[in-house]
Amino acid sequence: MELQGVIKVIKPQQQITDKFVKREFVIQTLDKYPQSILLELQQDKVDLIDVYAEGQEVKCSIEIRGRLWTN
Repeated sequence: MELQGVIKVIKPQQQITDKFVKREFVIQTLDKYPQSILLELQQDKVDLIDVYAEGQEVKCSIEIRGRLWTN
């Protein structure tokens, strides 16, 4: 899936465990009704965002992962 939008926030890298690192950023879509979407880079991909700045327009290819909701 692809999303296109403007980078609103780039958060710092987070070391979750000894073997897991992530970095989050927020983009606002360019749709008729813009949405703010939190995206996450993991492991060896966390540095990909370094070449971008807040306010810059980007196109992101994403994988959506989920699990069955249980109460």
